[in-house]
This record gives sequence, C-alpha cells and structure tokens, in this order.
Amino acid sequence: MSDLFSALPPSPRKPTAAKATDEAADYSARDIEVLEGLEPVRRRPGMYIGGTDDVALHHLAAEILDNAMDEAVAGHASAIDVTLAAGNFLTIRDNGRGIPVDPHPKFPRLSALEVILTTLHSGGKFNGKAYATAGGLHGVGSSVVNALSAEFEVEVARERTLWKQRYARGKPQTPLENAGPVQNRRGTLIRFRPDPEIFGALAFSPARLYRLCRSKAYLFRGVYLRWRCDPNLLTGEAAEVPAEAELHFPGGLRDSLEAELGATALASQIFAGEAQLPPHLPGVRGGRLEWALAWRDDEDGFLHSYCNTIPTPQGGTHEAGFRAALLKGLRTWGEQRGNRRAAQITADDILAPLCAKFSLFLAEPQFQGQTKEKLTTSEAARLVETGLRDHFDHFLAGDPAQADLLLGHLIERAEERLRRREARETPRKTATRRLRLPGKLTDCARESAADTEIFLVEGDSAGGSAKQARDRETQAVLPLRGKILNVASASADKLRQNQELRDLIEALGCGAGSRFDAAKLRYGRVIIMTDADVDGAHIASLLMTFFYREIPELIRRGHLFLAQPPLYRLTQGGVSLYAMDDGERDKLLKTAFKPASKVEISRFKGLGEMPANILRQTTMDPKRRTLLKVTIPDGAAAATEDLVEQLMGRKPELRFQFIQTHAHAVEALDID
Repeated sequence: MSDLFSALPPSPRKPTAAKATDEAADYSARDIEVLEGLEPVRRRPGMYIGGTDDVALHHLAAEILDNAMDEAVAGHASAIDVTLAAGNFLTIRDNGRGIPVDPHPKFPRLSALEVILTTLHSGGKFNGKAYATAGGLHGVGSSVVNALSAEFEVEVARERTLWKQRYARGKPQTPLENAGPVQNRRGTLIRFRPDPEIFGALAFSPARLYRLCRSKAYLFRGVYLRWRCDPNLLTGEAAEVPAEAELHFPGGLRDSLEAELGATALASQIFAGEAQLPPHLPGVRGGRLEWALAWRDDEDGFLHSYCNTIPTPQGGTHEAGFRAALLKGLRTWGEQRGNRRAAQITADDILAPLCAKFSLFLAEPQFQGQTKEKLTTSEAARLVETGLRDHFDHFLAGDPAQADLLLGHLIERAEERLRRREARETPRKTATRRLRLPGKLTDCARESAADTEIFLVEGDSAGGSAKQARDRETQAVLPLRGKILNVASASADKLRQNQELRDLIEALGCGAGSRFDAAKLRYGRVIIMTDADVDGAHIASLLMTFFYREIPELIRRGHLFLAQPPLYRLTQGGVSLYAMDDGERDKLLKTAFKPASKVEISRFKGLGEMPANILRQTTMDPKRRTLLKVTIPDGAAAATEDLVEQLMGRKPELRFQFIQTHAHAVEALDID
C-alpha cells in the first residue's frame, strides 16, 4: 500500500535580516558562468541528445549516420560503411563529397572541418544550397558527438588528398594534417568512442545499430549500406545479428513492409508508391513522399513515419496529412459505390488494422526538439494529403473487388464501435441513461465492472503499446494528451471546458463532484500508468490531484492504483530481469548475475518505446505485475488538504517554502 499524501511538515523559520544580507553578498557577478564552445554540451547533454541513457547513446550513432545519409539522398554518395569494433568504437564512412577542409571565411585560422566539429550551429544545411533536403538541420549533430566522445577521429578525402584530425572530448588533439595523396577514395570517415564520463558503462548494442542501418537502407533505395561488427560482440540478444552484411533494398519501403508482414489478410497486394510534392505556398519548396501500407484483420496494426530518413515516433503534421488522405479517399469511394455507411468511418477505424510506413523528404522541416521525434511543419499536412490522395484513389479504383472488401471491413469496425458505444448504459446493463464514451477509449469486452480495469496512459504512443499489451477481455485503455489540467489551481470554468478531463469522467461513468455515483463506476480498478521518469511522476501527481479533488470517493473505496513499470532491463545470456530504479538495478547486478560477467543494461525511455510483450509481462499482467494502491491517511484530512494546497495550489510561494524546507533531504536530482 502507498499513501498518496503524508503529514504536513512544520513550517521553516524565516531568516533574519542580517542573514539575508549575508546570503545576498555571497551571490555576485563572479557566480555567473558563461559556457563557451562545446562546454554546454558536456554540462547538459540532455538538452542535445535527450539524456545520458541507452537511447541517448545510440542517438550519437544516428547523428553521424544521418549526415552520411544526407549525402546519399542529395545524390553525392552511393555507399556507407558502418563498423562496430571492440572497445565501443564506431566507424561510419561515406563516399560523398567530404567535409570541406579549406579555411573558413569567418574564422580564417580554422578549417571548415574544425569549425563544424567544435562550434554549435555550424554546417551546410541552413541555406539549402548544399542540400535540398536533410535530416541534420540545427548544425549541432557532429559537434555534439565530438563533445561527448572520449576519442574522435575524422578523415576526409577530397580532390585526391587525404586529411586527418583527432579530437578528445570536443577539443583538437592534433592540427588538421595532410596525409598525402589518395586514389579512388572520397568522402568522410568518422571513428569515435562515447565518453564513459558521460555514459558510464553503457555500450553500443549491435542489434540496435543493425536495425538502424536496415531502416536507413529501406528509407533510401539508392544507397548501399555495408555493416560490419566484431564477432566477439555478437552474444546474447545480438547472436542473430550478422557479422557482415550489405544492405540494399531496391523496393524501398515495400521491401520493408513485405519482410515484416508476409501475406496480408485484407488485400492481395501492398499499396506502395512515391510522389513528388509540389509547393502550395509562395516560397515553400515541395518534397518527395514514399509509402507502403496494407490492412489486416487478425491483430492491431502500426504506423511508422519518417521525415528526411529521421524516424518520428511521436508523429506530427505529416501523419495528420496521411490520415486525412486515407479517410477522405475511403469515404469518397463509399459515396461512388452508393454505400452511405462509409460516412461513419473515422480515422481511428482506418488506422487500427493498418500496417503502414511512409517517408517524407522535405526542405527545411521543423521538428519538436533536437531529438526530432515529432514533425511540426504546418505545410507538411497539406503536402502529404495532396501527394497521397490521388494515388490512393487510383489504387482503390484499380481493384474494385479488393476496395469493396476493405471498405466493408472498415464499415464493420465502425458499426461495431458505434454499437458498443450505444449499447453501454451506466451501469453497463441496467441504467436507462446512455453513456457517451470518448473516441480515444479502447474499451474491454467484459461487462462486469468488478472484473475490469482501465489504464490511464500518457499520449498516443504509450496508448498504442498498452493496447497491444492488454487483455482485451478485461482491460481498457484511455490515452491522455500530455499533462492534464491542474485542478487545484484551475477555475471551475476551466475544469468544465477541459476536454481531457471530460473524456476521463465520461469513460469512468460515475460522474464527479456532487454527481458521483459509485454504482455507475464502469471499472473495478482505475490504474494510472505513466513513464518511470520525472514527467511521468508529474502526470501521475496531476491525475491523483484530480481524483482527490473531484472524485475522492474513488480513492476512499479503493479503486485507484499506480502501475509500476520498470526503468531498466538487465540481460545476461538468456536471462532478463527488470529493475524499478537505480537502487534495484545495482542490487540485481550484485546478487542476480555472475560477478565479473558482462551484463547488458537497457533503460526504457518510456512506455511508448517498450515492446508490448515486455509491457504486458512487467506492468499489465495481473499475475506478475506490481500495483500501488492509492489511499488517504485516516484522521489526516486537514493535513492532507493543506499539503495538496501547498504543492498543487495557486500560490507558488507555498511551493517555494516547501522546497526550502525539504531541499536538504534530496539525494538525487533529475535536472535534464
């Protein structure tokens, strides 16, 4: 059992005037630091690569590989070599134009190569002259990798001359050296080893790097990507990875989807193609779109999107255009066939059984953050919708029998969704008032509230993983969009107008505030399932505050729980164990594995990145999971209310006071 709130601590004494004066004198201009060069990267790597975990480590490899891919997509390179060697050394080489080595006009004492590798926001992708489309846009990729590498070597072959330079932790160790003439060689070679001071004992995963190389080769059919790995590294989960492979896929995304799906159930062929995208606004350059998709009815599908060969797991505007093209195309086909029921199909009905991959190449795209997980270019939605729509219409018209089969299947899904919504009453069978369920809710099949549970998850990405991992008979999933409203500091009008909270209340069916009716609760357990990080804890706190303020009886009756997803997976040989935090990880390393043996440690970035089978096994399976029951301490109503107001209320000075009081007890602080 875990208490939601603890007793309110005593208030601290206010400092005297003399003490406050002394403290102010201790803080002066000498305490203001100005970080120069690459020092900000080493001080705060999370700003540039999202953290210092396993995902961030492999982001270094992706940055260098993306630069090589940009040369290939621009038509200047045809081959890329990726080599993982002992000692955690990774080498990436392309046969492109090579980074310029002549003196930079703004810094005449430095070569352009050294400027690129030691200066943030420097590169050849800002003005669009050197690259029509590119994955590296911010001018920080190579310099960040250099800053976070214990050893970094670069070789550039240009105009039949080889140039070399070595760096360590972002600083040049040698001048740019002319290594003499070379024949039949051009391009850039970068060899680096991530800095253990930043990443600890983490090492590159051969399996993960190999998958990255395969995906890049699929995304651009014009490149040959050669993979090599030290055979001594191919143990455990990496045993299936080849030591050498040449990756080249003339069919592009079609080849990728065929390899992943095999035969499809709803269509005799995969719908694949590409289109040039003309600009739609003055001054906006067009791009290119490639796609491959198919529908199946035996299990849930997936949607993998990319922009300039960069994966966008959080979607974005290009995915909005993709969904709009399919939805409008199928509805139009239904109208042409005289099937009025097609109008009730929604994008969710289409995407649920859809298995799709699509790749957009766009000039000067805008991403959310340096890790580029979400595309925000507004024009991308219209470009993708226009580029895909005509081809999709031709695909449907080219095989009417298959198009009708697909349309009929999607209409059945839509009608089943509507029947389930209309058939549910509150409570499930006996109430006379119909319940309007939110569209994002994926409900369970069983009608008995006592035997069912609903998982509240953060975002569509985590929602997709949870939907695949759940028991469809008894487990429902409701994705929430980011951080919900803080009800402790919001007005009543804001609370009534908030769609996320309205959806949550409607999904539960029991009402809120004075309208709460326990008999109408549609689920026996309400489980908050968020990422095992600071943001996830914040979202869980906001949700608990909502239930405490608006539906406190839900807590008092024992219906509210916190899921406990693991933070780490530890693997040695065929044995995998999971740890909830750093302490449990260290304990398992000492007690559960053979000493002096290599243990592969993976840190889960979030629920959306966790494979469905692992999420089910560790967090959702009632037989193996751990749940924390949320309770309110007996006899502490006043203290609990005071603490909620102090931490979540409208007065920031109360929170500041709490931080001052408890700062001495903090042992670890996550500030990335």
